[in-house]
Amino acid sequence: MKPLTFKGGVHPYEGKELSMDRKIRRLRPGKEMAYLLSQHIGAPAVPVVKKGDYVKIGQMIARPVGFVSCPVHASVSGTVKGFEKRKNVVGEYVDAIIVENDDQYVHVEYHPIENLSAYTRREILQKIQDAGIVGMGGAGFPTHAKLSQNHPEDIDYVLVNGAECEPYLTSDYRCMMDSPEKLIGGLKVVLYLFEEKCKGVICIEDNKPDAIKLYQELTKDEPRISVAVMKTKYPQGAERNLIYAVTGRKVNASMLPAHVGCLVDNVATINCIYEAVMLGRPMSLRVFTVSGDAVVNPRNYVVPIGMSYKEIIDLAGGFNCEPEKIISGGPMMGFALADLDIPVTKTFTALTCFKKDEVAQLKETACISCGRCLEACPASLMPSKLSDFAEHNDMDKFLEYNGMECVSCGSCSYGCPAKRPLAANITAMRRKYVDSRRR
Repeated sequence: MKPLTFKGGVHPYEGKELSMDRKIRRLRPGKEMAYLLSQHIGAPAVPVVKKGDYVKIGQMIARPVGFVSCPVHASVSGTVKGFEKRKNVVGEYVDAIIVENDDQYVHVEYHPIENLSAYTRREILQKIQDAGIVGMGGAGFPTHAKLSQNHPEDIDYVLVNGAECEPYLTSDYRCMMDSPEKLIGGLKVVLYLFEEKCKGVICIEDNKPDAIKLYQELTKDEPRISVAVMKTKYPQGAERNLIYAVTGRKVNASMLPAHVGCLVDNVATINCIYEAVMLGRPMSLRVFTVSGDAVVNPRNYVVPIGMSYKEIIDLAGGFNCEPEKIISGGPMMGFALADLDIPVTKTFTALTCFKKDEVAQLKETACISCGRCLEACPASLMPSKLSDFAEHNDMDKFLEYNGMECVSCGSCSYGCPAKRPLAANITAMRRKYVDSRRR
C-alpha cells in the first residue's frame, strides 16, 4: 500500500541515526530544580507551597487557574527554597518554584486502577487534568481541555502522531519501541471517552519499519485501532498535514481538528495519559533527545521536569567541541539558545547541538522567482510574497494572501536557493497580527 502523505514538504537530512538505536537512559538531577509556573498555553499555575515546605515526587506544587490551565508537580523530593524569576527558551523571565533536591526520591502514594469501565468519562478527564498533562509535541494545550468535547459523538478519529518528522528527534520513536504497552493502553483510555465509531490510528513514517511492524502485530486484534504508514517527509507530523493524509479532511487556521471529527495527540502525551489514568502517576518526567554532531553521547534520556539544560548536557557526556549553535527542539522549528541555564518544561523535547552554525554562514541573495517555496509549502501559500509583505509591514496584503494560514514549519526557507529568511519574516508578521488583536 502506498504511504499516505500531503502536498508540499521537503526532505532535510534526518540525523536520527545518532540516537534512535540507543535505549532510553534515566538521568538524575543535581541539587536545584526550577519549576516554571507557565509551561503551556493558558493561565499559569499558582503555587500551593511556601518556602521551607517539604515536597515529594508527584506532589502538586502549583494549582491550575481555570479550565485551560494545568497543575505543576514536583519531580524530586526536597525542600522549597523559594520563588524566583527564571528564563524560558524564548528568553523571557517567568515565575518559578525552586526546590532543593534531597536525593532521596521519596514519592507520593500512587493509586493504579485495573478496570477502566468502573469510571465515568468525567472522572477520567479529571484524572488527566489532575496529572497536569499538556500536549508534549507542540504548543502545550492542556490535554483534558482538548478531550473535553461538547459533542463527543462527532469525533471519528483519534490520531496518534508517531511521525516525528523533525530532524534529529527520536524520543517518540524510542518510546514506541521501548514501551508499546503504554501507547496502546493510553490510546484505549482516550477511545474510552468517545463512542464505538471513533477509531484510533497510530501514524508512523515509513523510515521506521520496525515500529510499523511492531504496532501492526500488536493491533491486529484491536477492532478500534489501526496503523497508518506515512511517507517520510517534513512536516508530515504537523497536525493539519497528518489529518489530511490519513482522512482527506482539511483544517484551516480558523478551525480546530475537532471541527472535522479528529483529535491529534503525540506519542509522549498518550503515554502520559496511560500513566496518569491507569497507574495514577502525575506528569513530572519526560523523555528528552540530546543530539547533534557537537554532543559526546547523543541519545534519549528520561529527565525530571525542572532540571536544567546544562545539567542534561553534562550528564550526557558534554560537548566534543564548543558548539556554534544550540537549539531547544529540532533544527526546523526549534528555538536557538544563548545559554543553557534554562529548566526543562513539559513541552520541550530536545537539545540539538551543532559544531557549526550553517544558517548564520548563508548569504542572502535576491529572489529569483523559482517557485520552490510554493512547491514546498504544505499550506499552498506564496511564501515569497508573504515575506515581502512582512518586510514592508503591509498587514492588509499579508492577510489578503492568507498569511495566517502559515504553520511556521520552515519548509519555504529550507527550499529557497536565495537563502531568504522567509519563515522568520512570515512568523514575525503573524505574531504582530496576533498581538494587535489581543490589544
